Amino acid sequence: MEDLDFSKGPGAVKPLAPVAPLYVPAVARAFFESAGEEERIDAGTVLFSENEKVSRFFLQRAKMYYLLEGEIELIAKGKPVGSPEVGEIFGEMAAISDSPRSATAIAKTACRVISLDDKGFAAALEKKPEFALMMLGIMILRLRAMISRLSGAPSAAQIKESRVFDKALLGTMVTGLGERAIVRYEKGKIIMLAGQAGALMYVVTEGRVAISIRDAVVDRVGPGGIFGEMALIDQSPRAANAIAETDCALLAMNRNVFLSLVKSEPAFGIALLAAMAERLRNTAAALN
Repeated sequence: MEDLDFSKGPGAVKPLAPVAPLYVPAVARAFFESAGEEERIDAGTVLFSENEKVSRFFLQRAKMYYLLEGEIELIAKGKPVGSPEVGEIFGEMAAISDSPRSATAIAKTACRVISLDDKGFAAALEKKPEFALMMLGIMILRLRAMISRLSGAPSAAQIKESRVFDKALLGTMVTGLGERAIVRYEKGKIIMLAGQAGALMYVVTEGRVAISIRDAVVDRVGPGGIFGEMALIDQSPRAANAIAETDCALLAMNRNVFLSLVKSEPAFGIALLAAMAERLRNTAAALN
């Protein structure tokens, strides 16, 4: 990945913690082959440039890549910052989150890659939804490593109500999952506590939830926002507390529901991955 490059199967711009066990090359290759195109790249070719952002107004599409053969170098601010190995992916964050490239990718040798644009990415998610779960896990592990390096809690002025899904997609999710997936909490009720075992993630459909760590509010989640998503990956103990700031309604989902939803509504997986990428960028900015 050239954008924050979250794993060793994405070449890392700023290596933080080893995450290779989460990245499975075979899963990534099957994902790219399901909707991508194989390309041969000549040595010296620039695949994309730092700060480049495609314009969908002119029907341009950002591509992501899976490296089959050859050597790619990633350069940021004039300095080499990584080199994805064969079997790794790079360039995907710009394609799914509509963000500028954070590095330049140059073919140091003749290469073979499988490329996917954002349209192909959505098509691939329908066929291989487990890829979204793998990438979410890699991002969450990066986020945990970054959070551990942060000192202090954000000020009240810095805390904004987070939102991942727009009203249309949220409505589709509620309709698709049905009333049986909705849980309700009255104002002041505890939804989850740090240290508890977790197996569900939540999407807020009504009201607002406060997320706190060590008694300090670090996030407020309104309609369309999510919390508890780390549990989808490793069923780890909760890292934060969640309390209903108002009467609220939540969509609760486990791993199987998540995968089914990504398969039936690829926009769900794309929005979640893009939101996680934005969270990583914000956290990285706070560290710098």
